[in-house]
Amino acid sequence: MRAIVCGVALSLAVGLMAVPADAKGCIKGAIIGGAAGHLAHHGLIGAAAGCIIGHHHAKLRERAERAHAQERGGQVPSQAPSY
Repeated sequence: MRAIVCGVALSLAVGLMAVPADAKGCIKGAIIGGAAGHLAHHGLIGAAAGCIIGHHHAKLRERAERAHAQERGGQVPSQAPSY
């Protein structure tokens, strides 16, 4: 009985802490990193590193676009999702 109560409490705690992820660049990087890591027999490490690097590059690209937009006259591109 105690194990069931602890399991339910843990499930509720994890479920309530979940927040939406901002995965710009992460998915593409993870796919490429996972494929490269697979060739070196380290697929999960490659996917994790690819996600981190892809997210970093997406943030750099967004910063550069904002700086360029401010130079042009203060018009910042919209935050619409790109599919």
